[in-house]
Amino acid sequence: MNNSDLIKLLESSNSRLFKEEILLKEMKNQNDDFFSGLSLAYNKLLTFGVKKIPESENNGDGLDWDDFKCLADNLIKRNFTGHAARDAIKMTMKKSLKDEWNFFYKRILQKDMRCGLSEKTVNNVAKKNYFQKYLIPVFSCQLAQDSESHKKKMIRKKRIEVKLDGVRAILIIYPIGNIDIFSRNGKELNNFEHIKDEIKELINFSEIKKPIVLDGEIISKNFQELMKQIHRKDSVQNDDAKLFLFDFLPLENFKKGVYECKYTERIVTLKKIFDKYFQKSINIKLLTPRLIDLDTNKGKEEFYNFNRDSLLNGYEGIMIKDPDSFYECKRSTTWLKSKPFIEVSLQVKDYEEGSGRNKGKLGALIAEGEDEKKFFRLNIGSGFTDEQRDKFWKKKEQLIGKIVEVRADSISRSKEGNHWSLRFPRFKSFRGFQSNEKL
Repeated sequence: MNNSDLIKLLESSNSRLFKEEILLKEMKNQNDDFFSGLSLAYNKLLTFGVKKIPESENNGDGLDWDDFKCLADNLIKRNFTGHAARDAIKMTMKKSLKDEWNFFYKRILQKDMRCGLSEKTVNNVAKKNYFQKYLIPVFSCQLAQDSESHKKKMIRKKRIEVKLDGVRAILIIYPIGNIDIFSRNGKELNNFEHIKDEIKELINFSEIKKPIVLDGEIISKNFQELMKQIHRKDSVQNDDAKLFLFDFLPLENFKKGVYECKYTERIVTLKKIFDKYFQKSINIKLLTPRLIDLDTNKGKEEFYNFNRDSLLNGYEGIMIKDPDSFYECKRSTTWLKSKPFIEVSLQVKDYEEGSGRNKGKLGALIAEGEDEKKFFRLNIGSGFTDEQRDKFWKKKEQLIGKIVEVRADSISRSKEGNHWSLRFPRFKSFRGFQSNEKL
């Protein structure tokens, strides 16, 4: 069976076990080309720099994997860009069989195999059956724990900074002049060209010896406007969006999942980079953390005042970071977040129609999922505008599977006691556009 037929077969069923059986069979068959293709598609750090990939309408003589891999490598390295990239893709497509291109090669370049797989599915099969060579790198960055759940960690010296209400932005700068921006889960953010263009104007790439990662947050007028901008499929840009930087590490360490360099040293390096290149930037700002000692009364007072002022100035809360900690690509207690409310992310399972003035509109979302190792199940009936209730109800089927961010006053046990609930839960936003996607 050729690789395009394998994709069709994977598409034919929603069964996870069915898909895993196909993957295992191909691993045993040593189908290296197939898994090299999946790796190109699902390794989120590999980008091709192209948005529209043509669909083939004619059969060529057939395309060898090595010829396609040569095209992919040139696109990744940006040896081909713009019209040159478009022409190289069309020329390669003409060599390919129609289905071979449309179901396999084209989808690789689109970074979407559209067959119900993810890198985690491939990796689960590879790990269970000792096919280590087929493992695909999983994109991850450092995430914070809730300070309320880890009060024992609120001691000694800490670095504190405001918590921004935006979208996490992992910015990768390559010596060749290529710049990629990813969300926290590895979604490529393509609609912030004004930020990329400014970086290209300000940075001397000949001084960048190895690829670096700048960690930050993109914010806009409000979160909903920012989400609209991320979802745009046209080339309209939102020049209001700003990038706030708060950490640095080499790309090679980001790929390894850990950078064994103290946070204090990392932010010194980040400030040097910012002062050298971005001091006069319009769209790129630096978050400057404050050092406090929580073992002293003065430090506790500083923490209280900083937290209060942050909320008064409209921030979500504050971040608390261990000065001696390493950067770890996982959720860690070395970064803590403090908010004046509880916030959890759950998956929409169902919906309810409203009553009274909300008849014919969304009444509530029914959501569940695990957050901070607690399983939640609840109804979310407040926090929606009239416009949102109307809009969401018209597309209610599309809400199933989406990740919804919920704010509440506190966490409580359900009456049954077998799961957790929230006191006064209210809708904040959806965190993505596809099922189970959190940005």
